[in-house]
Amino acid sequence: MVLNGMLWRARCGVPWRDVPPSFGHWKTIANRHRRWSGDGALTGVLDELRRDADVAEGPDWTIGVDGGVVRAHQHAAGARHTPPADIPVEVVVTTELDTGGRVE
Repeated sequence: MVLNGMLWRARCGVPWRDVPPSFGHWKTIANRHRRWSGDGALTGVLDELRRDADVAEGPDWTIGVDGGVVRAHQHAAGARHTPPADIPVEVVVTTELDTGGRVE
């Protein structure tokens, strides 16, 4: 249920405290998201969930993102300027990102 809570929060774009209790305590979900994102476990889980999801489309699949609905959170202006000390800088600031698709 913790993973479902992470996905629900990402889909809805709400603060951690607004995650419904049916997914577990919000602090547990937030802590695991932070820890799993930092050590790469979340990437592995999501890669396994996506495996073979695009078999019908082949390697040349495309994803569309509507820029009209992409917004920053109201508190986005107050972001910290230094990376967190407990997560390696290479994980926080990615220099290369391979999404597996292409941009048109």
